[in-house]
Amino acid sequence: MGSGQKLYLKARQLIPGGTQLLSKRPEMFLPEQWPAYYSRAKGAEVWDLDGRKYTDVSSSGISSCVLGFADPDLEAAVIGAVKAGSMTTLNCPEEVELAELLIELHPWAEMVRYARCGGEIMAVAARIARAATGRDKIAFCGYHGWHDWYLAANLSEDTALDGHLLPEVMPTTLASPSKATALDGHLLPGLLPAGVPRGLAGTMLPFRYNQIEDLRAIVAAHGHELAAIIMEPTRSAGPAPGFLEEVRALATYCGAVLVFDEVTSGWRMNCGGIHMLHGVHPDMAAFAKAMSNGYAMAAVIGVRSVMEAAQSSFISSTYWTEKIGPAAALASIRKYRRESVHRHQIAIGTQVRDGWLKAAENAGLAIRISGVLPLINFSIEHAQGAALATLFTQEMLDRGYLAAPKFNSTFAHTPQLVERYLRDVNEVFPVLADAVQRDDIPARLRGPVKHSDFQRLT
Repeated sequence: MGSGQKLYLKARQLIPGGTQLLSKRPEMFLPEQWPAYYSRAKGAEVWDLDGRKYTDVSSSGISSCVLGFADPDLEAAVIGAVKAGSMTTLNCPEEVELAELLIELHPWAEMVRYARCGGEIMAVAARIARAATGRDKIAFCGYHGWHDWYLAANLSEDTALDGHLLPEVMPTTLASPSKATALDGHLLPGLLPAGVPRGLAGTMLPFRYNQIEDLRAIVAAHGHELAAIIMEPTRSAGPAPGFLEEVRALATYCGAVLVFDEVTSGWRMNCGGIHMLHGVHPDMAAFAKAMSNGYAMAAVIGVRSVMEAAQSSFISSTYWTEKIGPAAALASIRKYRRESVHRHQIAIGTQVRDGWLKAAENAGLAIRISGVLPLINFSIEHAQGAALATLFTQEMLDRGYLAAPKFNSTFAHTPQLVERYLRDVNEVFPVLADAVQRDDIPARLRGPVKHSDFQRLT
């Protein structure tokens, strides 16, 4: 057992759930084998606690590090901010400079507010929308964080114990009751809204992406109560013709604030929000993750008539005023624009997608690819798909990769690096195909199958 797994066993006794982010749990990749912790990282390379070097061809910092790890231009900006003093009694001028840059890139917007992570900024956006309209209900599509306003979607008024399950009766796998399913197609299946006030039941109304009839029905029944329509402008596939346009029209018709959540989609296909490529402007748009390339920073931009409502509600936090986040965002965005980083991401994503398809065809392995080109995934069409994904990660780890059935392209991923990665994929896909043919997938694993949803760790 490596040092990372040993430390993780200790962490599970000290930290509920073992990690601060579900997406970084080793059980989501390769239980009992994933390195878990890093000592340093540079470009697309990561070193574990035992000094082993891996090439990261998975999430690249949960899709936050578009420039790669420890980018030198970004490091210089951040070190400068640290040396200047990251926090004082006065405000940092970078927050004004960043606001001007975000509005320059999105001419429809007029004002900006900040936080330091995606979940926070989406909670800020929901609060501002409710303050601006004086309404409570929100129609939503997609994943928007962990806060009460969002998880309230899984509250059911007739489930007496919603949010109040005691530890001794909590289901081991948190299998949800039949009513708590609103988030199943948007976040993860089976999430109980434990700790979310039951008084929020009925405030969140889900609709499916590219299924405009869902939203039409919500507006028909609740349009006069809708504070906002909150959605990701792009999910695993792009919008159908006319879909975003009608969402915009429905929001205008019922007086709801249209909020585009660009926490994941922003800074991938263009320098800014992906909604700009589709020509549909929201009333607010939220950014985090890649906006600052691994440093804590988030922003919501919007039209003045909506954003000024923030002054009628109390939205304030000390560390939203520190200097490092805005400095990192400014350096990142300027480099994205100067180097046309999105074009590199698209080219690398295309190279990986085409390589996966060719390798799968050669191996006789049935896969399905989804996602926008810089953020692509493959799924293995088999009843034991999760076990095959675990086997893929295991085999690629043996070859020196942090790999999963996903690839988030960065500026640090070169065509040569990808060629080497795909050569190894062409070795591993036949292993998976052979396991399918021989029906011995579990026997090839050196540990449990990865988790594919939220599960309690006992």
